[in-house]
Amino acid sequence: MRNSLVAGNWKMNGTRAAVAELVRTVAAGMANVRAAEVVVCPPYPYLGDVGRALEGSAIKLGAQDVAKEEAGAYTGEVSAHMLADCGCRYVIVGHSERRNLYGESDALVAQKFAAARKHGLSPILCVGELLEEREAGHTESVVVRQLKAVVELNGIAAFKNAVIAYEPVWAIGTGKTATPEQAQEVHAFIRAVLRELDGAVAAGVQILYGGSVKAGNAKQLFSQTDIDGGLIGGASLDAQEFLRICEAAG
Repeated sequence: MRNSLVAGNWKMNGTRAAVAELVRTVAAGMANVRAAEVVVCPPYPYLGDVGRALEGSAIKLGAQDVAKEEAGAYTGEVSAHMLADCGCRYVIVGHSERRNLYGESDALVAQKFAAARKHGLSPILCVGELLEEREAGHTESVVVRQLKAVVELNGIAAFKNAVIAYEPVWAIGTGKTATPEQAQEVHAFIRAVLRELDGAVAAGVQILYGGSVKAGNAKQLFSQTDIDGGLIGGASLDAQEFLRICEAAG
């Protein structure tokens, strides 16, 4: 049976003081969370602070992005080795904002996925379609294309130590959310695509839903057969809201 997982993506938000209070409150509230693995992904400057605050906690540390390069003259980039050295266990790759705002290609995302795995990080691979792609009936072809790029470079076995997050781009930060049935349909499709390559990997991989998840809709979303938790954006910045989402996953 797959464990549930909830990952909070804090994006480009916070101050040292605000982050300290957020992580303190979330860590203290974990006593009420059952059977859910929890990850928080703060901005790069706060990884050290958050990592130290999480010592002794069940909460794992993650990062929001990673470079494909190992080291060298890449100003502004952060390598997988550096993230692991800071105590990260997870890293988000291919988030829709990276793909659509910064032009990251499927090939680059696959390389970042590989870099993360090389240094023992579990990638949280984001896949999902734009509104116009959904309306044109291209959801499945977009998701297959994004998955295929990663599988071709890394192999299907790489998903034994990875997570997939389905994030319909039209539901991120918009207040719109895919219905539980819409989300389940795509999650089941993703698992079926992987099953064609390796049934055991497909059965074991955690597939999260990301797209305006809140405490009010989390339980219904997470009750779907192929939804194993959530990649939470804005709601993860509210400690009590995030804890209620974690409780729903448990």
